[in-house]
Amino acid sequence: MSPPRLGAVLALGLLAGACAPGREATAPGPPPPEPAPAAADPSATPWPTSAAKGAQPFPTPGFSDIPTPFPDAVADWRPPPYPVPWSLRPEDHFYFSRPIPSGEVNWPHPQYRYGGTFFGEESTHTGVDLGAERGTPVLASAPGEVVWTGYGFYRGRADPNDPYGLAVAIRHDFGYDGEQLYTVYAHLSRSDVWRGQLVDAGQIIGTVGDTGHASGPHLHFEVRLGENYYFSTRNPELWVVPPEGWGVLAGRILDSYGRPLAEKVVKVTSVDTGQVWEVWTYAKDTIVSDAVYNENFVLGDLPAGPYQIDVAFNGRQSAWLFVLPGQTNFLVFQGSRGFLIEPTPTPSAHAFR
Repeated sequence: MSPPRLGAVLALGLLAGACAPGREATAPGPPPPEPAPAAADPSATPWPTSAAKGAQPFPTPGFSDIPTPFPDAVADWRPPPYPVPWSLRPEDHFYFSRPIPSGEVNWPHPQYRYGGTFFGEESTHTGVDLGAERGTPVLASAPGEVVWTGYGFYRGRADPNDPYGLAVAIRHDFGYDGEQLYTVYAHLSRSDVWRGQLVDAGQIIGTVGDTGHASGPHLHFEVRLGENYYFSTRNPELWVVPPEGWGVLAGRILDSYGRPLAEKVVKVTSVDTGQVWEVWTYAKDTIVSDAVYNENFVLGDLPAGPYQIDVAFNGRQSAWLFVLPGQTNFLVFQGSRGFLIEPTPTPSAHAFR
């Protein structure tokens, strides 16, 4: 059965109502391009293929400390994740397993999602932070070759004061839309791999720590597309497979003229349980939206079911959305026009950059 298109999902589901950084060499990243490793065996869905693309030097952007240790996790349980790669719809690309094992805190901290600035106090966050305890195993999210391990990833040379701390970067055996994919694992307390090593999905590559610019133990995780480069990151919550029976919510929050609203709060409330999530739209700098969704917020790990969505704009604007499991659910808000239903978004790889 072919997966439903985005417009159909929206038409059924949405009822409108009233740490940072780098590219290799000068920014975080691996050494010059090397031959791509052999492809891994396919699993649930065939792995996509891609021609590898090497990183190039770029001036070093700013980087800020995480200001406070992580609080206790709001929830302490998730269902097991779907197998990877997973894609019920052609727009989705859940190619990566979770870099922290099930049973540990392996979901993003709500204040350190992709595109956030911690209420304007930090440089724009280019990954997600998972608040697992010190010493928790860190797992390769997919098969590939280790192209960086050690201190100095941010500038591409040995540096014990590097903001990423002890980091590992993997160039994967596959890509997306003809471009190479990389993942980055930072602030480790220990690395168990070496540069050039081939690793499998789920293989332990290190342990959680607080090295570099971090004031509490956690894993900083990035997904990079095209190049291993600060400005090539994408939102990991659109790439890491959700738990079984749960889905992902993404959307565009715009003003009345169609311009993205930066750092706007989106309130998501479960109609069934009353649980509330808050997510902030992306800040203005350094992030890159998905080429299809053109989103400026993502909220992963939502149990399937009905939700109320609230945005403060000339008072409160609300909509109701049924989150379908195992896929990305999408909405659009456009100022005085309120919540809109529209067909699959026009591709725009560098929107909001």
